[in-house]
Amino acid sequence: MTPDFAVWLLKQSILTALLVAAPMLITGLVIGIAISLFQAVTSVHEMTLTFIPKIVGVAVVMLFAMPWMIKIVEKFTRELFSFIAAGMF
Repeated sequence: MTPDFAVWLLKQSILTALLVAAPMLITGLVIGIAISLFQAVTSVHEMTLTFIPKIVGVAVVMLFAMPWMIKIVEKFTRELFSFIAAGMF
């Protein structure tokens, strides 16, 4: 394994992880900001108000984004296996 290939593999691994996690992280961020604004405007500071909508929102996004996420991970795995078969490691 050459150093260039190792760097490329690390870069692809990180990119794949970010792509798979991005929909859920962005959803949590948007819901968190919306709830924070709501709490600031209404002066309601209930701790459970922040967790339950985030959990539900992330679960819904995960449900709808799961086929896309599986395709991304499958593509990365196939590419990795093709390099293994070619003897790149």
